[in-house]
Amino acid sequence: MKKQIIIPVIAVLAAVVIGLLCWNLIQRRELTDMVEQMTIEKEELQEEYEDLAIQFDGYQQMDINNDSLQAALTREQQRVHDLLEELRETKASDAREISRLKKELATVRAVMKDYVRQIDSLNACNARLTEENQIVRTENQQVRAANEELTLVNTELTETVNRAAMLEVTACTLTTLNKSDRKTRIAGQIRKMQFDFTIAKNVTCKPGIKNLYLRIIDPEGILVGEKEGRTFPFESGELPFSLLEQMEYSGDAYSGTCYCPLESVKSGFYNVDFFCEGNLIGSFPFQIKK
Repeated sequence: MKKQIIIPVIAVLAAVVIGLLCWNLIQRRELTDMVEQMTIEKEELQEEYEDLAIQFDGYQQMDINNDSLQAALTREQQRVHDLLEELRETKASDAREISRLKKELATVRAVMKDYVRQIDSLNACNARLTEENQIVRTENQQVRAANEELTLVNTELTETVNRAAMLEVTACTLTTLNKSDRKTRIAGQIRKMQFDFTIAKNVTCKPGIKNLYLRIIDPEGILVGEKEGRTFPFESGELPFSLLEQMEYSGDAYSGTCYCPLESVKSGFYNVDFFCEGNLIGSFPFQIKK
């Protein structure tokens, strides 16, 4: 009688043990597959970071005639290297940390996109100016070879054409204001930037209402006050801007003031670029200390 009871019990227990072993094997296999997948994702993310670091290294080799942009590139380059080092030290099974580093990569790429746009804009300006200067030099050499008197006349005409080609912002000062519109130099209290600028006299420029666009770049290379859809034509594309100031230009020297409201201010070097009628007509660096 006891045998009849024990044998079925043993059979049931054996079935349970076998079932648990099979379940444990399946769980281990699924965990192994998950770790392998996370390892692949980590390796792919590391490759993306390394590619981005190489891109930053390439831009650092370029001759960028803008100290503020150069400093911002250096900071972002170091940030990429730091994040890459964090990724290398992160375990493949740490899904939360890898997800965070993915988001950081997307942020750095967005910042770099704006840097590339700025670099392309500067390169386009330099290329255009270089081409114009080369044309002028060639024409002057031909005229000098033909007649010294005609060379002098051509030089004077060329200077007139260059002056008529674009306006020029000759001076710009920055005043930082608090929420009561009083002057302050404390970064944490600044809520508005006041720009006082001067445009040089240009008697050959056609008088009338002019649109003056300002692009203010903060220490991290981000455009201050950027809003979706607010752009102006430049070169063969469109650029976003921080401020639009309309002025009535008569040909005489013009002094104006414009304001840029802020929610918060970062200490460091800023750069403000002035554009009018499709031309970059002035660029000025500023520093806001802590």
